[in-house]
Amino acid sequence: MTERVLVIACGALARELMDVIKGNGLAWVDVECLPASLHNTPKRITAAVAERIERASGKYQKIFVGYADCGTGGELDRLLDERGIERLPGAHCYEFFAGASLFASLHEADPATFYLTDFLAKHFDRLVWDGLGLDRWPQLRDDYFGNYRRLIYLSQTDSSVLVDKARAAADRLGLEFEHHHVGYGDFQPALVAASQ
Repeated sequence: MTERVLVIACGALARELMDVIKGNGLAWVDVECLPASLHNTPKRITAAVAERIERASGKYQKIFVGYADCGTGGELDRLLDERGIERLPGAHCYEFFAGASLFASLHEADPATFYLTDFLAKHFDRLVWDGLGLDRWPQLRDDYFGNYRRLIYLSQTDSSVLVDKARAAADRLGLEFEHHHVGYGDFQPALVAASQ
């Protein structure tokens, strides 16, 4: 009998998680997603993950966390180290989707870069524009994004609709636009390895 595996993940990764699970025949893997909006308050991520771990205790042979550090300042790693649980590699989803090497070169070329994934391009208004209150106070745009010079869209899928949405987001923020199709990068191999 195959051991049951639980992936506790960011809601922004739900589609990609299901694609990898189905595409690799990982029928023994269950996924529980936390709200993607936690990224606007990253200090809440660790507590939310801890609560899900507690709820799953004793029900699974293995738990894997589908988050990078995601702005928790190492708090998530401390929790997971105490429990002997692994997570996705890297500081954030941009790094594991692009792959560590490409992300490092993009960041080194211009650290004043704002990144989008497919999920963030699709939900830019709700999570970024409205989430930061720019729908009510658009004058804050330059306070939030005045130190950025470019927006890079790291796409997982080949969608001209999402490229257009990402380009429109760059225009709204007053940033140069750049697009790199990266697919799933280090995400897929890390998830498949954790599920074995």
